[in-house]
Amino acid sequence: MFFSVVVSSLAAIALATPFFSPNDPTSQLFDRANLISSGYSTTGTQSCHNTSSVSNLCCFEAPGGLLLQTQFWDTNPSTGPSDSWTIHGLWPDHCDTTFSENCDSSRDYTGIGTLLSNNGASDTLAFMQTHWVDINGQNEQFWEHEWATHGTCMSTLKPSCLPSGSVKGAEAVAFFQTVVKLFQTLPTFTFLSNEGITPSTTKTFTLSQLTTALKAQTGFTPALDCSSGALNQISWYFNLKGSIIDGTFVPINAPETGSCPSSGIKYPPKSGGSSTTTTGGSSPTGTPGSLPGKATIHAISSSGTVGGLLSAGTWSTQTLATYTITGTASSFTMTSSKGNCGVSGTTFSCGSGVTTTSFSAVTSGSDLLLASGGSTSFSSDGVPSGSTVFTVFTGTSHTDRYTLSIIST
Repeated sequence: MFFSVVVSSLAAIALATPFFSPNDPTSQLFDRANLISSGYSTTGTQSCHNTSSVSNLCCFEAPGGLLLQTQFWDTNPSTGPSDSWTIHGLWPDHCDTTFSENCDSSRDYTGIGTLLSNNGASDTLAFMQTHWVDINGQNEQFWEHEWATHGTCMSTLKPSCLPSGSVKGAEAVAFFQTVVKLFQTLPTFTFLSNEGITPSTTKTFTLSQLTTALKAQTGFTPALDCSSGALNQISWYFNLKGSIIDGTFVPINAPETGSCPSSGIKYPPKSGGSSTTTTGGSSPTGTPGSLPGKATIHAISSSGTVGGLLSAGTWSTQTLATYTITGTASSFTMTSSKGNCGVSGTTFSCGSGVTTTSFSAVTSGSDLLLASGGSTSFSSDGVPSGSTVFTVFTGTSHTDRYTLSIIST
């Protein structure tokens, strides 16, 4: 099978000089001999499969040893080539499918494009500009978001794991190079096409048809997500032997199902879009216009973005909570780690005793806004700062007014 050939090739590379060669730009950032002699190269232990504790987390990815290579199929507007899915990211879920996010704000690097080009990774950047693109053209912010949210949580990419003297941001360069190279081994469009499944304006497919086709090509079953009944995202799952930088990605079946229905799934062709390389703008990153399964909720006031929602549904400038979204843009429910989310009277909250409320999403420019009762207006009795949080109310009857933007994680 095609994928098994690819994976064995990757494994061969990983065991020799993993994702590197003497001419690889990343070899300019790391002294390979140094890494190998210090025990940093690929270990024989597979993440999530250790039978005892592992002390050297520079060689063993933990706790996020369940890795997801996620891809988008954006059609309205379209992003990326018409015959390719695009990169969403590489996420380190814990071995039980829970996850950590935004683990080290001191490494929330900006200017990712410049960081890559200044460190010999121009080829990686060029590929990202066509295949790792934001639906609203905010590529630079999208890349910053994926690194800050997910890359900083990878144990094997901590600066303390790198040789002394490594340039600042070297671990982020390695992250983006690894994501690109892994994505290139996963041509989802080609996998489906090889099994006779191509985009169509009239045909629909069953979930079984899609997963069977992908398993026939790869030997493994991914998770498929849909938006309004149409394919929107795919997640390929892996465990890892060694580090994100030079380890061997071991493919596994998805441990959880996606959001697609069992039948009537649309796979529409891309149209009306282009492969944009725009990097400007100030909106939060994500995929406005496409309802994500997991998201953070950011507050946008007249002065700009000011924090967002915690797991209890309060407005804060602290690390934002991840919400799970179920349904379609016209009607969906949300939960956080605290429990169900809903509106009682005019008060928004999440918790074990909260009655679920149906929400909707409204596209406004570059933002996908949360709406309650059809209104995107929210307000509070003050603006949060530090550890101070405020209750969120629907409508504009309170002092400080804002909208809430849904940002895919």
